Amino acid sequence: MKANLLPESTILETAEGLSLLERTETWSKVNSGTANLDGLKTVAGQLTDAFSVLPGDIKLVDPDPVEAVRPDGSVDQVQRGQHLHGSIRPEAPVRILLTGHMDTVFPADHPFQKLEWIEKGVLNGPGVADMKGGLSVMLGALQLLEQSEQASRIGYDIMINSDEEVGSASSAALIERCAKGKVAALTYEPALPDGTLAGERGGSGNFSIIFTGKSAHAGRNPDEGRNALVAAADMALQLKALHREGLSVNPAKIEGGGPNNAVPDHAILRVNFRPKSLADQEEAQNTLDNLVDIIARSHDLDVHCHGGFGRPPKPIDPQAEKLFHLVKSCGADLGLDINWRGTGGVCDGNNIAACGVPVVDTMGVRGGAIHSSDEFLISDSLIERTQLSALTIMRIADKGGL
Repeated sequence: MKANLLPESTILETAEGLSLLERTETWSKVNSGTANLDGLKTVAGQLTDAFSVLPGDIKLVDPDPVEAVRPDGSVDQVQRGQHLHGSIRPEAPVRILLTGHMDTVFPADHPFQKLEWIEKGVLNGPGVADMKGGLSVMLGALQLLEQSEQASRIGYDIMINSDEEVGSASSAALIERCAKGKVAALTYEPALPDGTLAGERGGSGNFSIIFTGKSAHAGRNPDEGRNALVAAADMALQLKALHREGLSVNPAKIEGGGPNNAVPDHAILRVNFRPKSLADQEEAQNTLDNLVDIIARSHDLDVHCHGGFGRPPKPIDPQAEKLFHLVKSCGADLGLDINWRGTGGVCDGNNIAACGVPVVDTMGVRGGAIHSSDEFLISDSLIERTQLSALTIMRIADKGGL
């Protein structure tokens, strides 16, 4: 830490003794891809044990039911892992929310399974940045807070879900409940390697559109058929035509079809929308709803749309700007130059902001190449970002808000 000592400096300096790197390595050695329920159970147990050092109720919460459209058009439930929820000093007059996720994008059979030091201070491994390192920073910051005189003046909820990487469908209601009554939120997605934070974010919506036509022989009576594959392709082209500045539309996959001598009676179109604003999202939803009717009539078949906008756009409103400037001020006192910029990515910060709670959602470690086998963590950032979070929380406690 630089000179310009703060009243909190003695406490902040104890971050070096918090085993931040060791527990990051321990948690990252367990594969916890979203669908790996055994791995998630192991990590959830490790996290419960680790966070139990805090003076509150730490428990695992069952996931809400999640539906998925299978390639055959059937809709059934998908299993998700349990989520961790903690509540500390719920009676405090000032309360904040801290969130993270325990799942990664790497399936149980993915070859990327081990940790390796690329060079001094740079650790490569699955989830080291996104976000096992961020979870270690979150816990470290709260451990520092609990040593301070400010602790008694602030309460907080902790939410660590098991399905963030696939949209948080089984934890969205839990996030909303946890956000209620909070003055601010911190989420521990990784910052960029230079420490830049994510500011405004666009939204995201994922849809599976099911087309049910009528089969017929391609040579004997083709006109009696209703081609679901052609209808899906028509829908894909019309949706792609919506693509513009402020609204990205990505028809990603068509499933269905059959032998060359049969008119296909089944197809599914998977599509992703990325609206920049709530107005863009509303336009996309309205157009999609209209197209479902238009395609159904023009192709004389059934069209059913499944899905929704699970991540609303996240603008920077005045309260969010105040929180960003508070983080920047705390960084300056620690010798860090903190900046932020907009991004097209989405996370649980989108959902928190939609609840009306200002959030900075990249309070985790500095790192990069996330979602790839080149993912890395800059290990010095563990202490740096722990101190940044702790100081931010202490300042919120001192101010009684933002």
